[in-house]
Amino acid sequence: MAFPRSALPTPALIVDRAALERNIAAMAAFAEAQGIALRPHAKTHKSADIALRQIAAGAVGICCAKLAEAEAQADAGVANIHLTSPVVAPPAIDRLAALNRRITLSVVVDHPENVRALGSGAGGLTVFVDVDPGSHRTGVTSAAAAVALAQAIAATGTLRLGGVQYYCGSHQHIHSLAERRAAIVERTEYLDTVLAELRGAGFDVPIVTGGGTGTFAIDASLGVFTELQVGSYVFLDREYTDCELAGPRFEPALFVDATVVSANTPGMVTIDSGLKAFATDAGVPVVLAGAPRASRYAFTGDEHGALFGDNLPQLGGRVTLMPPHCDPTVNLYDRFWVLEGDTIVGDWPVTARGCSS
Repeated sequence: MAFPRSALPTPALIVDRAALERNIAAMAAFAEAQGIALRPHAKTHKSADIALRQIAAGAVGICCAKLAEAEAQADAGVANIHLTSPVVAPPAIDRLAALNRRITLSVVVDHPENVRALGSGAGGLTVFVDVDPGSHRTGVTSAAAAVALAQAIAATGTLRLGGVQYYCGSHQHIHSLAERRAAIVERTEYLDTVLAELRGAGFDVPIVTGGGTGTFAIDASLGVFTELQVGSYVFLDREYTDCELAGPRFEPALFVDATVVSANTPGMVTIDSGLKAFATDAGVPVVLAGAPRASRYAFTGDEHGALFGDNLPQLGGRVTLMPPHCDPTVNLYDRFWVLEGDTIVGDWPVTARGCSS
């Protein structure tokens, strides 16, 4: 398969293969230089093609947010997966146990009842104590609770404590690098107290996993994490390009191509990429090519968006945009179109699209 980018039907989700591979290599080199393991979060790309490239570059495995994502990745050949969200429903625990028999698997826990259920239904599983960094989404909320949970894990006789997970999600997009660093230093000091309590109670904590694209370089410099769960670095998006990032530089590798389908109003054109083409939780996409960079995008409906400005493209013109938030945008598409130069050279399925259970 090879054809001009201009022949691609739109809206189309495009990955620049060379940029993607440079991003993968840069993060792998950083982790190796820091002596820290790399376990990228596949919730960003949901793609086995990309996950296997990350592992080939040195990652120990991947993370998945949901059990169905992990099942889809395992079916496509990914053999080492950490689940970053608790699995609690009895049918899901049965699926978890089945998956654990197929691949190297681990999962987080944050409640003694879940520990007991996993101990009965998924013996031999490796579990991580999920520690709440203060967002109150998931995780135990004190050092004492972490110790009690580790004791519950030991009491099952069937589960193995793999370590601790700590993800400061709300800190990833603090714009100022200095402010982000100060916040992470303070939160890492709290994590240190949790780890000290666990070790003081006699528990080995071999792995401390977490971090993200906004904080990975800070996390590595503090010497507490042994494993990084970075995700969005493979693509970048408008949210991360708006931030001051530390560490190696990454480049945009994910784009949506759109076509002008109406051009009747002065200073405005309508393109075929609206609410169904971009996630809307992080604002609007950014124009990269085909129209002036100063052009302003606005959502105008399910199928349409508008560009406002001067010197806009004519009817049938092509426009390239950067998604505001890569993860949920990817989940809107069945495939990535793989770009080399100006040529589409293949397509990769979004392996775990819609796998939310």
